Amino acid sequence: MEQLIRNGLEAMDLLPQTPDRAPAQLAEYGRLLLEKNQVMNLTAITEPERVAQLHMLDSAALLKGADFQDKTLIDVGTGAGFPGIPLKILVPSLQVTLLDSLNKRVDWLGQVCAQLGLEGIRAIHARAEEQALIKGFRDSFDFATARAVADLRLLCELCLPYVKVGGLFLAMKSTDSAQELEDAAHCIKLLGGRVEEPFDYAIPAPASPTGSSPSERRPHPEGLSPPVGQDPEGSAVRARSVPYPARTSNSNTKYTENSHHITKKPLTNPRFVIDLFW
Repeated sequence: MEQLIRNGLEAMDLLPQTPDRAPAQLAEYGRLLLEKNQVMNLTAITEPERVAQLHMLDSAALLKGADFQDKTLIDVGTGAGFPGIPLKILVPSLQVTLLDSLNKRVDWLGQVCAQLGLEGIRAIHARAEEQALIKGFRDSFDFATARAVADLRLLCELCLPYVKVGGLFLAMKSTDSAQELEDAAHCIKLLGGRVEEPFDYAIPAPASPTGSSPSERRPHPEGLSPPVGQDPEGSAVRARSVPYPARTSNSNTKYTENSHHITKKPLTNPRFVIDLFW
């Protein structure tokens, strides 16, 4: 898996900006994921080459749309740790908080981070709408991320409260989510966000160690948006669209619950802005 990830990062022009050991760490993370997945439901993706493409490289693609150096990030509903752990591996100076409501997943995430030797990362067991009310979490992060399959309106309610003024919410969504974004416009405004241009990216199928690319037709994994490209069921390319809801002001709204960029602005500017990043 290490060589598959290395090839994919190179194809995305990300390899030069990542630590030398990052591909090996991501591969070890993938191995631990598949090992634990045999006794705990962590992912529907069970083939190493698909883990490399649809988990590791999908998470890494966020590096093309934002600068994470020396920043803070909270990964809301992190599940098996995506995109939080890959981003931490790829950008060691990034301070990461993994938030999930399932305690056994959080325990496993803590073990994985220790096994990978990661520092400056923590896993917290809590509900997103409750943790956002705690001092030190609300309006405190440069970035919030969400990779969950949920409506953007709900994701904004859950994630925007964590973002500081001037920060971004990265909501990872498929490229056909224009209607979902339109439906979320009023919610984004109420939450203090402003919508900006989305960032679209494609994830290449990582070339195998022998230089060939996987060509077998496979159905797309459950819980992930289907691939797009010449062959919608193929493995050659996967495209995502990340809206960036941008926080422009604080809000007193109590939040109950793609990656879009949501940037927070000073309170003196009460407009709500949402930046889109794919």
